[in-house]
Amino acid sequence: MRHTISLPNLITVLRIFLTPLFVILLIRGDTGWALAVFLAAGVSDGLDGLLARLLDRRSALGAVLDPIADKLLLTAAFICLALIQGIPPWVAVVVISRDVLIVIGVAVLAFAKIAFEIRPSILSKWTTVCQVVLVAAALLALRLPALDPAVYPLCWIAVVMTVLSGLHYTWTGLQLLQAGFANAARKEETRRD
Repeated sequence: MRHTISLPNLITVLRIFLTPLFVILLIRGDTGWALAVFLAAGVSDGLDGLLARLLDRRSALGAVLDPIADKLLLTAAFICLALIQGIPPWVAVVVISRDVLIVIGVAVLAFAKIAFEIRPSILSKWTTVCQVVLVAAALLALRLPALDPAVYPLCWIAVVMTVLSGLHYTWTGLQLLQAGFANAARKEETRRD
């Protein structure tokens, strides 16, 4: 049996490979090219999802690869920008801490054998938009220092959205955990009867 990778998944894989290129360019000080690669990755993020829907090529692989590609690029961007002082380091800490919290929550639910579906909330999608806008603005401000005053307010907007999204995911995770334990208790009670 022959397996082929779909065009949307190929675009997502390309986005994953753009991340190291982005990091190299940014560390070398090629902020213009780094911005171009970041924007290309952003366009590819929208394109792969659109093509998956239009071509009816949604897949389990794509559902896993797409958020991984997004997180790799954004995490790399926040770390690099903090290191080169394009954004305050505490912003990167907040953004990355939220993602670590989500991974820990998923691990806890999986360990507790609680079934759940990973779906981004609308709040999470808006958080990602705010984070992408912040990264793009910070990259642009590195090229055009006159734009630097716009970066700090965008930092706060991204941080507030990130914290709200993290709280939302925590609340959702706790509800899933509570429901999972309640279901397990009911099954145990039924089994005893």
